[in-house]
Amino acid sequence: MGPCERLRRYWFLVGIVLAISLAKLQPSLGRRGGPLKPEITITYVAVSTIFFNSGLSLKSEELADALMHVKLHLFVQTFTLAFFPTAIWFILKLLALTSINPWLLKGLQTVGCMPPPVSSAVILTKAVGGNEAAAIFNSAFGSFLGIIITPLLLLLFLGSSSAVPFTSIFSQLTMTVVVPLIIGQLVRRYIKDWLERKQPPFGAISSCVLLMIIYSTFCDTFSNPKIDLDNFSLLLITIIIFSLQLSFMFLTFFISSRKMSGFTAADTVAIMFCSTHKSLTLGIPMLKIVFSGYEHLSLITVPLLIYHPTQILLGGLLVGTVKSWMITHQKSQTPNLSRQVKNPI
Repeated sequence: MGPCERLRRYWFLVGIVLAISLAKLQPSLGRRGGPLKPEITITYVAVSTIFFNSGLSLKSEELADALMHVKLHLFVQTFTLAFFPTAIWFILKLLALTSINPWLLKGLQTVGCMPPPVSSAVILTKAVGGNEAAAIFNSAFGSFLGIIITPLLLLLFLGSSSAVPFTSIFSQLTMTVVVPLIIGQLVRRYIKDWLERKQPPFGAISSCVLLMIIYSTFCDTFSNPKIDLDNFSLLLITIIIFSLQLSFMFLTFFISSRKMSGFTAADTVAIMFCSTHKSLTLGIPMLKIVFSGYEHLSLITVPLLIYHPTQILLGGLLVGTVKSWMITHQKSQTPNLSRQVKNPI
């Protein structure tokens, strides 16, 4: 792979590094109250743009195909929005005894509360050849559920940290998340043929807007002299995130690949990616709303910024192995089916 192709593939990761570096160089430009007016441009315009874009790109008609697979959906959503945040909460009880920065640990809890992403789990499921329709449904349905459940989980696990009243959070979520999402879906109905013909780069548009949000968040951080992030805490959090992802992927694989689970090999692939992936696109704007004006906001977002590229890189590395397992598993089931057809009872 040449340098240009590598840059094209990992441009978003490069963008995150550049956004944080630019914020470090001139934090006064994008901080709250600065010339870029992030309290309006980011809080309302940028966040609304991301969710309008999501509504426009979401193929709601495709979700109907996967709707009846209730058992699979129940497993994914329960794991993502109930087991995951609860397990992190217990793990953090132990980690609180260490010298890791407490704000990074709070950030780790917010990762657990996040809904699944709309894209990465679907892309990896498709790359392996798993149940793509189920991945699309769970990513989209999880995103809708996340709009309601994620703020509730954040307030449940980190309630004392939030300086924003409950009603204020939900009124802002309605205006900047729910309304743009619905408008996006309504607009899609009228221009569906044009969208399918032109296939606009929805993912790239959301990612660019997301980089603006990351830049603004870190401008606020670097403008605050009180905030200090030690490298030891950062390294430990990265190792913990990598270990958590690997452990949860193995756990979902182990449970869903058992014969008694009733899931096919293709289902297991969708479950493994959808249950363990977390959305940065939905997560950062939600944290921006729930922890608005909070001086440690950027430290809280750091674990999510680490989790996102880790899930893509780890998923990419596992594609070949998971694909080989799925093909072998499907081949082992085919002779049994053909024997049943040849020798009907």
